[in-house]
Amino acid sequence: MSDATNAENNDPTSDNAAPDRSAKKSLAVNLGVYTFARLALVILIAAVIVGVGLLFGVEVPVLVAAIFSVLISLPLSLLLFKNMRIRVNESIAAVDEDRRTARADLQSKLRGEDGKK
Repeated sequence: MSDATNAENNDPTSDNAAPDRSAKKSLAVNLGVYTFARLALVILIAAVIVGVGLLFGVEVPVLVAAIFSVLISLPLSLLLFKNMRIRVNESIAAVDEDRRTARADLQSKLRGEDGKK
């Protein structure tokens, strides 16, 4: 193989690289938003628990409020953030598909099947 052919096959700006980066970026953004939303829900519930405790004149330790808020937010986030969770799952599927495609392409190149006619 010539150097020009090697450079052409290893070009990181080829058509396969752009969708891969886009899918990974989409996954990172969706996962970040979903994670932030879940953490915000935990903090909000913990603040409500502490606040309600103070209204009734009971001092609730922050650790106890945090544990209960995590337990309460787990099923609640499944209901409240369903669309975000679906987007994260779709992004994961897109990244997995890109990996499968890249792996199949690599395997075909290793077998000598360039796909060029």
